[in-house]
Amino acid sequence: MRHNISRMRQAEILREFDPPRGAAVSALAYEYPAGALVPDHAHGSDQLIYAIEGIMEVSSGRSVWTIPPQFALWIPAKAVHRIRMIGEVRMRTLYFRPGVVSRRPPQCSVLYVGLLLRELIVEAVRLRLLRLQNRLERALRDLLSAQLANATAAPIGLTMPSELRALAIAHAIAHNPANLKPLASLCADAGVSVRTIQRIYRREIGIDIDTWRRQVRLTRAVQLLVAGGSVKEVAFAVGYRQSSAFVKAFRRLFGLTPKVWTAGLRSTSGPYGLR
Repeated sequence: MRHNISRMRQAEILREFDPPRGAAVSALAYEYPAGALVPDHAHGSDQLIYAIEGIMEVSSGRSVWTIPPQFALWIPAKAVHRIRMIGEVRMRTLYFRPGVVSRRPPQCSVLYVGLLLRELIVEAVRLRLLRLQNRLERALRDLLSAQLANATAAPIGLTMPSELRALAIAHAIAHNPANLKPLASLCADAGVSVRTIQRIYRREIGIDIDTWRRQVRLTRAVQLLVAGGSVKEVAFAVGYRQSSAFVKAFRRLFGLTPKVWTAGLRSTSGPYGLR
């Protein structure tokens, strides 16, 4: 199924995919060509988007997430977002009545998709609806809700600052993640002190600029690894002088080395095999 993108108005709240009366969850499969764009819109339901193949770039407000197949994005009801496909994408998306999944933050968040959660998503899409009066479908809904409520969040997205000087530095870093220009020099170019920039980033984004810069590099690294780059090539392309430092940073975030992560991503018979 494909979204009828031409019918979507700016920031339209779509209701046609909401679970109908008597159902807690609806689920659909979408196929997109490379470069396809789903423009700004929102849903009346909480949404989970997951690509069993391909990478999605999702934007909402000042935040951008690059979502490979080991991860999904939780989007609360009425959160305006847009999706760009990096390569061909096979998307599986679930729509939940608000409140069905508890303990999720009130903003978009990236979740790690383990083997059980992945199979639950696939099964929900096969069924299309999880109805309240069906015992087995209620059990699947409850298991899905529990898995999502306790899923591990992954900080692989980027939130851009709004303060103009901080935003100028953010654009300079994001435009070229491999740029090793010292922070003091970037701040001087923007006419602001390092101390002030650190304060702005902590206030607006919740992390210091060094951590934010590392997230830029690893977000770009995900794209390059999926495109076929070697660990060494990707490490240098995103600004690491030694591949060992890149491997350490990558493993700290993803729990796997880049080599193991990429092998799992591409496997058709291993733990991340596709359907």
